[in-house]
Formats: sequence, C-alpha cells, structure tokens
Amino acid sequence: MLVILRAALLLGGIFFILMGLSFLVDPAGAGSNFGMVPQGTLGLASIRADMTAFFVISGTCLVWGAWWRRGDPLLVTAGLMGIALLGRIVTLATAGSHEGWWQPMLIEAVTSILALAGSRLLPHTAFEPEEG
Repeated sequence: MLVILRAALLLGGIFFILMGLSFLVDPAGAGSNFGMVPQGTLGLASIRADMTAFFVISGTCLVWGAWWRRGDPLLVTAGLMGIALLGRIVTLATAGSHEGWWQPMLIEAVTSILALAGSRLLPHTAFEPEEG
C-alpha cells in the first residue's frame, strides 16, 4: 500500500512540476486554462512567477517526499493545496459556481489527502537543535 501511495505522490509531483513549467514557458496560454488573462507585462510576470512557484514547489515537495521516503516535504504541498482549496470554497460560497468548478477542487482535495497520508506514514527528519 505504501508503494502505491508513493507512486501516486511521485506521479502527482511530476504532473505539478510540468504544469508549473508550462506557466514559466507560456504564461498567457497556461493562464487562460485557469481563467487568467494577463494585463501587460506585470500580468505576465505575475502569472509566470506566482503560478510557476506554486506548482513547481508543490510538485517538487511531492517528488522529494515520495522518492526519498520523507514525510516532511509533503506537509508543504498539503498546506499549499489546502489553502488553494479554501480559496475555491470561499469563492464558491460568495460568488457561486462556474463550469467545471468541482475539478480543481477535487484535485486539490485528493492531493492534500495523499500528501497528509504520506506525511503520516513516511518518516520525518528529526530536528536536533545545535548545542551552543
């Protein structure tokens, strides 16, 4: 079962890294898939920087945790996806739904659950303060 969980984390991580890199290479095209239209250079830079960072860090932490059998980095992805899910829930409650609203929410929820499960089942790095 742990092998299946690690494989799912690894594949999800690769997916998110590739998605993040698509924002780096083509921010306008990748952003349009998310309903984002850049306004000028600032908009391009914001999509390129923020979306790339979100997805590449989320994916890297999934890959890192799965590959090296570490639970710690998975908490980063769980936090990022959990906050993204919260933002979508708030939008759903305050502005209503849109076509396909449930798909990103499902991906974020499943990713959060898998990352939390992996964090719980995989060992954590022991923190030992330096002696001074």
